[in-house]
Amino acid sequence: MAKTSPLNLRMTVYSSLFTALIIIGGYLSFPIPMNPVPVVLSDFFVLLAGLLLGASWGFTSVAMFIFLGALGLPVFAGGKAGLAVIVGPTGGFLFGFLAAAAVIGWIAGKGKISVLKDLVASFIAGVIVIYSFGVIGIMLVLKTTLLKALAIGVLPFLPGAVIKVIAAVILAQVLRPLLQPQFKSNANSNDSNDNQ
Repeated sequence: MAKTSPLNLRMTVYSSLFTALIIIGGYLSFPIPMNPVPVVLSDFFVLLAGLLLGASWGFTSVAMFIFLGALGLPVFAGGKAGLAVIVGPTGGFLFGFLAAAAVIGWIAGKGKISVLKDLVASFIAGVIVIYSFGVIGIMLVLKTTLLKALAIGVLPFLPGAVIKVIAAVILAQVLRPLLQPQFKSNANSNDSNDNQ
């Protein structure tokens, strides 16, 4: 009978926690007049999930969030749910969340985030990925030009994105040293057990 490793169990718990935080971030939604895209805090937790959980587990936490919404649970921004949201004007941002968590996690897994500037750069890369997917989604769904899509999906959110990146950097510097040694120690103990 296969035994669940402490690392996998712990990562499952952390991944579920970040799924819950992403959902809560969506409920902290602030609509913008004449704009289908609201201000949310979900992306803030997506950035942290990618860095703290790594590519695969960060991706998993976001995928679970989208899966729950697709099933009809009211987890998307403002308590919305269903496939209509995923294929709607904001759907591109949801896929951007997936990609951003994976990209940030991949960078973190390569050990390239050892100094502050690398940490900031990784979060900026994640934000660029999210907004790139979001703009493409707006263009496809609303059948609009790139400039209009940027005006709808990026420009109103730039000040907030800067604040989120700064907050994520501060929080990551506190949490990463606390969480990641646990992941590594468990992984090393599992490797040694496998070699015996």
